[in-house]
Order: sequence, then structure tokens, then C-alpha cells
Amino acid sequence: MILEIKDLSVSYGAVRALKNFSMELPVGGIVTLIGANGAGKSTVLRAISGLVKPESGEILFEGASLKSVPPHRIVGLGLVHCPEGRGIFPNLTVLENLDLGAYTRKDRRGLESELTHVYQLFPRLLERRSQPAGTLSGGEQQMLAIGRALMARPKLLLLDEPSLGLAPQVVELIFEVIQKINREGCSVLLVEQNAHLALEIAHHAYVLETGSLVMQGKASDIAKDPRVIAAYLGG
Repeated sequence: MILEIKDLSVSYGAVRALKNFSMELPVGGIVTLIGANGAGKSTVLRAISGLVKPESGEILFEGASLKSVPPHRIVGLGLVHCPEGRGIFPNLTVLENLDLGAYTRKDRRGLESELTHVYQLFPRLLERRSQPAGTLSGGEQQMLAIGRALMARPKLLLLDEPSLGLAPQVVELIFEVIQKINREGCSVLLVEQNAHLALEIAHHAYVLETGSLVMQGKASDIAKDPRVIAAYLGG
């Protein structure tokens, strides 16, 4: 397993966002977290990447605990978080944003090939490389956020709502890229409101309700479950 979470609990003040949540993600897998807004999905990602401190439980990356590892060190281990809302630097150019994604990398000579790879995945970024990131469309900004994450050469990529607010054709491209980078060896943990799409590309799924795990299984089986269909697939 590249990622193991055991009995994770997280609170924001008096609000318990996660209650004894456990999951596993195999090397080379795509796992998706399904649930309504406020179910705790983004909190799982934030806890993994060190942005929130768990009350209890354990997070293991490649068998080692992340308990006392600061966020920037977690990135250096190969675990990269692409947050909801993209978090790009609007006044910096596309290329400068991409360069920042590689700030933990020591192999500077490998960066050129990484940049070429990102431009192959998202040709629009090559065309826009000298533009301020704030002038990009929403879809282009999402491409940039994912491209910047890939510059760190992740072993595990955490993606939070990559399709949010995007046109259908851009969503299709984003999900094609997710599958492509997964085939190239990057494991993926996906939080996505579009449950149809998420379950289509994921191997395994976990369903969260108000901070608790209520269901898990093969994504194809979860997609056929009547409760999931009724709650998340518009059945």
C-alpha cells in the first residue's frame, strides 16, 4: 500500500469533521472519496498533506508515519496535494507557477523533461506560458494547478474537486489526463462532486457521510449500489 489511514479523527473546534476514518490506497491505484458537501472528504486530503492536525489516528505513506512531518517535507516525499480552488499565483506567469511546483526537487536537470511532459498533457499551458496565471480561463487555471503538482513528480497525487465549475469538454480532458498519469505510475486519491465520473475512472471507492465511512468497495460495485445511485448519481 502506498497510503494507509487508520482510525483518523479530525475536529475544527467543536465540530467533528472526521470520525475514526480508515482507508487504503494500493500502489498504482485510483481511489475516490464520495460524499455530500461537508462529509469530510477534503478534510481527509488536508490531514494527509499535513494542513490540518488529526486528533487521533495514523497516516502511513509508503509504510512510514506522517505524524510529525511538516507539509513541505511531505511534498518532498512524493505526496502532492492539488487543492480545491486551484491556489495558483495570479500575478506570476504560467511558467513561473510551474517552476514553483518543483521547489522541492533537487534534480534540476530532470525539470526540463518534466516541463515538456506537462506541456504534452496540457498544450494550452505551452501556448500561455508567458501570460500571468490570473488571465487564464477557469479550465486553464485547473490545468495549471494539476501541471504544477506534477512538476514535483508525485508518487501519490491528491486531487480535490478538479472538475468544479468547468465546462464539460475541459472536464473530459482533465479526467483523461488523470487516467494517463495513473497509467504512467502515479497513484491518485480523488475527491470529486461528479460521482459518475469519479466512479468511472476509480478502482476503489469510499463513501463518507458526516465524517463517517458508510460504504466502501470496488468503484464499479459502488456505482451500482441503489443507495449511492439515489444519493449521488441522480437515480
